Amino acid sequence: MVIMDLTSIQDPSFLKKMSVPELEALGADIRRFLIEKLAETGGHLGPNLGVVELTLALHRVFDSPKDQLVWDVGHQAYVHKILTGRTSQFDTLRQYNGLCGFPKRCESDHDVWETGHSSTSLSAAMGIAIANELKGRANDRAIAIIGDGALTGGMALEALNHIGAEKQNVIVILNDNEMSIAPNVGALHNMLGRMRSSRKLKHAREEVETLIKHIPIVGNSLERSGERVKDMLKSALIPGTFFEELGFTYFGPTDGHDLRDLLETLEYAKKIDGPVIVHVITKKGKGYRPAELDGVGTWHGLGPYKIESGEVIKGKVKGPSYSKVVAETITKVAETDERVTLITPAMSVGSKLDCFNKQFPERMFDVGIAEQHAVTLAGGQATQGLKPVVSIYSTFFQRAYDQLVHDICRQNLNVVFTIDRSGLVGADGETHQGVFDIAFMRHVPNIRILMAKDEEELQHLVYSALKYDDGPIAVRFPRGEGIGTPMSETLRELPLDVWETVADGTDVAILTFGPQVQDALEVRALLEGQVSVRVINARTIKPLDDVMLSALYAEGIPIVTLEEAALAGGFGSSVLEHASDAGQFPRVLRLGIPDRYIEHGGVNQLLEEIGLRPTQIADSVQQFVQVTNRQNV
Repeated sequence: MVIMDLTSIQDPSFLKKMSVPELEALGADIRRFLIEKLAETGGHLGPNLGVVELTLALHRVFDSPKDQLVWDVGHQAYVHKILTGRTSQFDTLRQYNGLCGFPKRCESDHDVWETGHSSTSLSAAMGIAIANELKGRANDRAIAIIGDGALTGGMALEALNHIGAEKQNVIVILNDNEMSIAPNVGALHNMLGRMRSSRKLKHAREEVETLIKHIPIVGNSLERSGERVKDMLKSALIPGTFFEELGFTYFGPTDGHDLRDLLETLEYAKKIDGPVIVHVITKKGKGYRPAELDGVGTWHGLGPYKIESGEVIKGKVKGPSYSKVVAETITKVAETDERVTLITPAMSVGSKLDCFNKQFPERMFDVGIAEQHAVTLAGGQATQGLKPVVSIYSTFFQRAYDQLVHDICRQNLNVVFTIDRSGLVGADGETHQGVFDIAFMRHVPNIRILMAKDEEELQHLVYSALKYDDGPIAVRFPRGEGIGTPMSETLRELPLDVWETVADGTDVAILTFGPQVQDALEVRALLEGQVSVRVINARTIKPLDDVMLSALYAEGIPIVTLEEAALAGGFGSSVLEHASDAGQFPRVLRLGIPDRYIEHGGVNQLLEEIGLRPTQIADSVQQFVQVTNRQNV
């Protein structure tokens, strides 16, 4: 039975008039809606099915936006978007100019904090709570909703420490589903596992007091002996002591799918002054069998699927995924090089690292959502003669910038970075576009940066990086599948400072790398008979090919640099710097990502928006050559 038309919802205030059975029926409607809509658009199904009741309870108990809900990562905010009047936009979810898959302040006053990366919610909520106090809004509550996976992030632990020390009025909802993108790891995960099996603290506390009194012979004297001994015994018997020691009042564990229990617990928490933790146990994928049974993170975020079977609908694939090529190459090298280890911050599923883990589990280290730790852990291994590989997404690598600069490059340690999702990633939008890593790596001494034109060259670049023993080296590669280039079985080393002329030409030289080499070849074909285009595969982004650049300067040929990365401080900038240092003044046109954030949409749509589709590039190149020729007359 449908309780209401979800598109009629304008704000969550109506929830306060609903009975628990009506809320439960509404939750069933929302689950059904999400399963049906995401089958068409794709998206983060598992996380959102797991927070239906929790989101209903939060909006029932608190008064958003007066009370500020801060979602960690934000991929689990679809139910929140439904309850705040955006149901009718779900046909456009994660599509160009459509509804964002993460909280977006310009979409609604109820989205008070934008995010896409993990572990930021507690710091943001504390900042909001401080502002509430300073502005005389002490009764407004800041509520952070964070998953158990995100709690492993160092930033979250720093914020827990500060919130507890300052006794700030922040309510932390710990959404414990034992998963982030992949199954969680680490001691904190294990501690939460023990707490899940424990009884609620609000009941257990009184029971432990009674238990202490009834310990034979010593019970009464223990009770009289002061708080210290009692606290020691409580630590062994009561869940939540870890959080209470940090200064939080702990409630839980609470069944995250029992609305009566949730409402009661949140009402308790709302009345407490100072920091509060509400530990909620949820099931990722709740209500949809294929997602519930997912033990590896497939249903965390995915494309369209068939509702009846749960089969993911895949398009036609030309070649193997770039991630798979990288993982299999590392595994192959590790078979003969015992120094090779593999470290990842919770990206084992996305980067397809299972082949390495199955063969070398003792050399595989999934550190959870802890990018800074991952990078410095690799540095420590490198000092002892190992050959660590850090497998990391471009967007998450920026979180470990200081570790790259201070711990790895400054010591010139032999660490290999394989940087997944380099370039535009599409539907996840501005928080996930991998367009900044060249700019933030290029100016750091000692590191080399590589990117292959196709899957065949990629395996050889990864192999070459693993054979390189003179400092840190990074191999970038895009999201998605290769172009179908035949793969050789024998790996070979490639020179790490030499570019490749892919196609000759006399009027203009396009310097590019990665998938843009194919774009440049298409531009060449489009301009055939009008402009003679030379295409150069600049696969070593750093260092530049000094010999080839010097020859281009001497030839006087106009140069176009093309990159699916930030122009500011990027590859094109490095070419101009090289020319300036050489006392040369070539005609250079830089094409790349402009100085702004690129939002969500199909990759080709986004490229068209910024003028980087082959036909647009061809127009730019032709105009550039024409202007250059006129100036030379």
